[in-house]
Amino acid sequence: CTPQENAASTNADQQLVRVTHPFHPLFPMQLPCVGRRCNPHGERLLLQTEDATVWAVPPQWTDLVSPDPEVVMGNGRSLLRVVDLMELAALVERLSRTR
Repeated sequence: CTPQENAASTNADQQLVRVTHPFHPLFPMQLPCVGRRCNPHGERLLLQTEDATVWAVPPQWTDLVSPDPEVVMGNGRSLLRVVDLMELAALVERLSRTR
């Protein structure tokens, strides 16, 4: 991930982004994107709520990214994708080793 410009933009420049992740507290709000940032976990969109709070949200959790084919094919029948389950299993294993 390469650093990107985070300068404030005018309201006319701001793109509206809808949060599509069903478990995110901002779902299904449509909010202005006021910037982008990168952190160790990847790119994050900076979305601003009406009370001026800025939330950092992965682009995959918004309508800027096409829906995951696995989720579309599951048609709401599964809460987690295979990759999510694998990540959860790895986390549980790491946490088990630290005890």
